[in-house]
Amino acid sequence: MQNKEPLSPHIQIYKWHISSLVSISHRITGIINIVAITFICLIASLLILGESSYEMINFFMSSLLGKFVILGITWSFSFQILSEIRHLIMDLGYGFEIKTTNITGLIVIFGSVVLTVFFYLIGKFFF
Repeated sequence: MQNKEPLSPHIQIYKWHISSLVSISHRITGIINIVAITFICLIASLLILGESSYEMINFFMSSLLGKFVILGITWSFSFQILSEIRHLIMDLGYGFEIKTTNITGLIVIFGSVVLTVFFYLIGKFFF
């Protein structure tokens, strides 16, 4: 008789933790950032083509979708930066206690939102 139970924690019984959420989000935002940098380079390249390209880019960036993309990229970079700082501290050998990892994970999550709002307000104020 063979045991039908999974050998490792299955997704149906696995409990999510802040650390696993931050880890998976860190990987996803890394991919998003690569696509975003490519997008930014494409936009910069299009600006060389002249005024009509500038007007097209300006129209897109002024639209609701363009603003959403800008906010999403800003959040992605903010999350990645804070998560990298967290990883750097852990690479130095600090912050491996469960309570500390939960606190730093929450700092990364909420800090990235705060930084995104902060950068939005700076952009709104100066531009």
